Amino acid sequence: MKLLFDENLSPRLVDLLADLFAGSLHVRHAGLERADDDAIWRFAKDRGLAIVTKDSDFQERSQLAASAPRIVWIRRGNCSTQDIEALLRKHSSRIASLETDLDTRFLVLL
Repeated sequence: MKLLFDENLSPRLVDLLADLFAGSLHVRHAGLERADDDAIWRFAKDRGLAIVTKDSDFQERSQLAASAPRIVWIRRGNCSTQDIEALLRKHSSRIASLETDLDTRFLVLL
């Protein structure tokens, strides 16, 4: 599964997690820095990317949309990039399963 890291996460995560999620992008590298949620949503949906974010807006929107990109919602306060990397590594199989599980629109990681 390829991921699209939201602006609120470090762009370094793309390289740190390339062994698990090759082909992933950060919004900054996709030309979406400071883009609104609609633009990020469309970009991810059109390219089959799951959005990784700490923002609840994407998760809420995924519940209302008939066709939506998958969302990985990180529900942690201030934490380091290393903490986020460890969390995503720990749950990598759950994240990967989003690609084939048509019933699951989002995954919440605590």
